[in-house]
Amino acid sequence: MKIAFTTLGCKLNFAESSALGKALIARGHTRAAKGEEADICVINTCSVTDAADHKDRQMIHRIRRQNPNAILIVTGCYAQLKPDEIAHIEGVDYVLGQDEKFRLPEFIHSLELKVESLKNKVYTSPIREIDDFYGAYSKDDRTRCFLKVQDGCNYFCSYCTIPLARGKSRNPSIETLIAQAQEAIDGGAKEIILSGVNIGDFGRSTGEHFIDLVRAIDGLKGDYRVRISSCEPNLLSDEIIDFVANSHHFAPHFHIPLQSGSNTVLKIMGRRYTRELFAERVAHIKSVMPHAFIGVDCMVGVRGETEDCWRDYIDFIESLPVSQLHVFTYSERANTRMLEMDLYVVPQKERERRSKQLHEISTRKTQAFYKEHQGYEATVLWESAKKEGLMYGFTENYIKVSCPYDRAKVNTFERITVQNRDSEDILTDTQD
Repeated sequence: MKIAFTTLGCKLNFAESSALGKALIARGHTRAAKGEEADICVINTCSVTDAADHKDRQMIHRIRRQNPNAILIVTGCYAQLKPDEIAHIEGVDYVLGQDEKFRLPEFIHSLELKVESLKNKVYTSPIREIDDFYGAYSKDDRTRCFLKVQDGCNYFCSYCTIPLARGKSRNPSIETLIAQAQEAIDGGAKEIILSGVNIGDFGRSTGEHFIDLVRAIDGLKGDYRVRISSCEPNLLSDEIIDFVANSHHFAPHFHIPLQSGSNTVLKIMGRRYTRELFAERVAHIKSVMPHAFIGVDCMVGVRGETEDCWRDYIDFIESLPVSQLHVFTYSERANTRMLEMDLYVVPQKERERRSKQLHEISTRKTQAFYKEHQGYEATVLWESAKKEGLMYGFTENYIKVSCPYDRAKVNTFERITVQNRDSEDILTDTQD
C-alpha cells in the first residue's frame, strides 16, 4: 500500500514518524510520492498549545481533501489527549494513542486483511500505564540525525499537558543508543541531535545518567558532531557543561527552558529551579565556552503573571548573555493545575503584546551574537538545500552561513571564516 506521513510538532515526532515509515517499508509498503494520492494517510500530531491543536485540525482537513479515498489515521499527542474530539472530525477513520502509534505496522496489516475485530474508531491506552520505550531516529536533509534518547516527563508543571500526552519518563540503555548512533554515523549522518521530552532525566529506566550517555556518544567512531536538545536547567549540571567544553564532538550549543524570569511565576508554574540557578548555568557556559550559542524557551501570559512579574521577567531576560528566545504564548489547557488556581488572568491582547516584546528582544540578541562573531573561524556543516544559487549550513555554535552552491560540499564539514551580513541577516563566509 502507498503510505503518506504528515508530522507536526517537535523533532521527537519526526524521529518517530521516520522509524514507523522504515518499519512499513520493511513490510513491503511504499511511501506515496509528493502529489500522489495515498492509500493510507498518517498524521502524527502535536498538542503543546491550543494553537498546535488548531494546526492539527487544519492539517486533518487538508489531507482529507488531498486524499479523498485514503484511510486517514490520526496519532500523536493530540490523539492521546483528545481522541474523541478527533474521532468526530469528518474524514477521520482511526485514532491511535501514543502506545498504539508504535503498533501502526500491525494495525495496517490488520486493515489489509480486513480483520473483523477492527470495528472501533479510537484505540488508546491509559498514558500512565505505558512503560515501553520505542526507539527512533530520523535523518533531516541528509546531514542531521535526531536520535530519540528519552520519552515522557514526571514533572507535571502546572500549565503543561505533556505528561498526559507522553507518559512517565523512560529511556533505553546507553548500549542500545550507542548502537543506533553509530549506525546513523556509518550511514552518513554528520550531526547527531540528542532528542527527548526531558532528556536530562535520562536513566530512570536503566539506572544510568545523562552524563554517562554524553560520554559514551563522544567516543563513537567517525567524523561527526553532537548537539544536545532542550535540557532543564536543574538537570544541566556543571559536569555536563564542562564535558561539552572539552569534548571532541559536542557542539557549544545549548537550549535551556526558562519559561519565566520571575521567581514568583516560576513557583506558580511548578518549575524546579529559580532564576538565580538559571543565570548561574548561563554564566558557567559562557565562562568555559565564550562563543556558545544559548537558546532559551520563554512563555508569556500565564496566570499570575502580573505587571510587576512581567517587568521583573523582562529585566532578567535583558541581563542574560543568551543568543535567541523561543517564545510561547500561554493558552489554557484542560486537566492542568493552573486552571484551579485563583490568580490574575492576563488578557489575550496583553499576552500578544508581551509575546511581541520578547520576540523583539530575541531579534536584538541574535543580531548582537552574529555581530560579535564577524571574523570568527568556525566549522560549518553544509546542507543540500539550494536557494537562489546559494547553499546553507550551521557552524558548531549555530551561526547560519551561506556560500555559492557546490554540490560536492553537501554533507561535508568545512573550516570557514564568518564575515559580512546580507539582507536576511544570514552570515556569509569565505574559506581560510
